[in-house]
Amino acid sequence: MGIWEQMLLTLRQLKRDDLLRELRTIESPMGPRVTLGGRQVLCFCGNDYLCLANDAAVRKAAIDATEKWGVGAGGSRLICGTQSLHAQLESCLADFKQTEAALVLPTGWMANHAAVSALAGEGDLVLCDKLNHASIIDAARACGAVMRTYPHRDVRRLGSLLDRLGGKFRRRVIVTDSLFSMDGDVAPLAEIAELKRRYDAVLMIDEAHATGVLGENGRGAAQMLGVEDEVDVTVGTLSKALGCLGGFIAGPAALRDTIINSGRAFIYTTALPACICAAAAAAVDVVQNQPQRRRHLSLLSSRLRGALKESGIDCGDSVSQIIPVRIGAADAALNLSRRLLDAGFLVPAIRPPTVPPNSSRLRISLCSGHTEADVDELAAALG
Repeated sequence: MGIWEQMLLTLRQLKRDDLLRELRTIESPMGPRVTLGGRQVLCFCGNDYLCLANDAAVRKAAIDATEKWGVGAGGSRLICGTQSLHAQLESCLADFKQTEAALVLPTGWMANHAAVSALAGEGDLVLCDKLNHASIIDAARACGAVMRTYPHRDVRRLGSLLDRLGGKFRRRVIVTDSLFSMDGDVAPLAEIAELKRRYDAVLMIDEAHATGVLGENGRGAAQMLGVEDEVDVTVGTLSKALGCLGGFIAGPAALRDTIINSGRAFIYTTALPACICAAAAAAVDVVQNQPQRRRHLSLLSSRLRGALKESGIDCGDSVSQIIPVRIGAADAALNLSRRLLDAGFLVPAIRPPTVPPNSSRLRISLCSGHTEADVDELAAALG
């Protein structure tokens, strides 16, 4: 049997198991309402949490920079692709995250790979929350270190691993998402920071879903929990609450310079376009100066969680704009998602391998552009 026939057999089996994924084409800009199949529906699945992808100031920054700099960087960062706006954005991000330095990369995935590979290699130990983003797990597997996972948010098991294995390795690196993308819950960062101190470990967190949303100034879960000084390295994205594209690493200048010199995910790729850098810097400015966006988002999240729980719906331990509706079977999750779409709500089913077997769910994600009426309508449709 040839390779294409093997692929077709696999795809047919995925379809039989209700696990086949297909692309859905959106026919409008991203927002709380989008056009799908020629009709407008309420979108409860995007990650433009603060509605900055189409914010007037962010768009203007991108347009102005495009007029001046064009649409492509024209080179990798180490050759000729570092332009003034890259440097300005990195300075902006370091100031925002209150770190010594920052470095931007074309995607969040690449940022996690670059950060993990700089922190750990052969002779080191990387400890990951089992539900960390795939980019972290893949980076930990690829970096040459020994990688172990601990059960989700289980500080006791993390401490046991450090106690049992930590002394055998040159470095101990703890890596966790701060806000988990499939469950909307937050890592116990204060307890993890205590273990970091006790076992002389390095702590890296991925604030992809928390940057701009959590914390008094929108700096993320570490700020919200009061542990920013305990975090050694922060990875984030420009493509969620900031509404743009790309990833960043914030931390010591020594880490930045190490990645510039040896980070394959940084070196061997074309730089972000300058227009994206300008837009992202404008988005950071909005995050810092328009706190009402995240306050409104927080109120909406609490309102929807409360309504769903009153209806007996399992939302897990969500404390954020990401709210899972846990169902279990993939076919049941698909059927509910289809019924909601018929009623005018876009809430896709999340199925294995994105989530573990028998834990399929709907993942609701809210944005600051939603209204109380929007979330009340969704709660009524689900209840």
